[in-house]
Amino acid sequence: MIKFIAAALWVSIATTGALLFAFQSSQQQEESAQDGEATPFKGLDYVKTGIISVPVFDKGRVHGYFLARLVYVAEGKRLAELKLPAEALLSDYVYGHLYANPEIDFTSRDRFDIDAFRETVRVGVNERLGEELIREILVEQVDYLPKDEVGSSSVRAPAAATGESAGH
Repeated sequence: MIKFIAAALWVSIATTGALLFAFQSSQQQEESAQDGEATPFKGLDYVKTGIISVPVFDKGRVHGYFLARLVYVAEGKRLAELKLPAEALLSDYVYGHLYANPEIDFTSRDRFDIDAFRETVRVGVNERLGEELIREILVEQVDYLPKDEVGSSSVRAPAAATGESAGH
């Protein structure tokens, strides 16, 4: 009977040890896999900004609005560690870049280099952060809205409401 109890105790200890070892080694493999290079399939976050609207000035007058909706790609862990939201940094850099470069012509699509704009924003935000956090800037929407088209889709008041006579 004592042999039977000793054998059962030995099997229990061996099984428990094997389970603990297997659990620890699987945790180490998962951690090392997570520490690997971030790819589009794991580790990277795609974050969409709101619409960034920048007024376009020339000689003290507003001529229109530059509208952009961007998506930035960054490593999720590092993005979560940021104290300042990355969207705020991105919006601030876009404003600063557009005001600092008045030679950018939004009225003509042929003269606006979207690839150079994306790369300049990516490099500028990364320089401000001091590391290569933003991997890529994707453009979801870029538009130029002239001032005379702003509010043109609003509903006009009927003639009777404006005080005009209807011919009576």
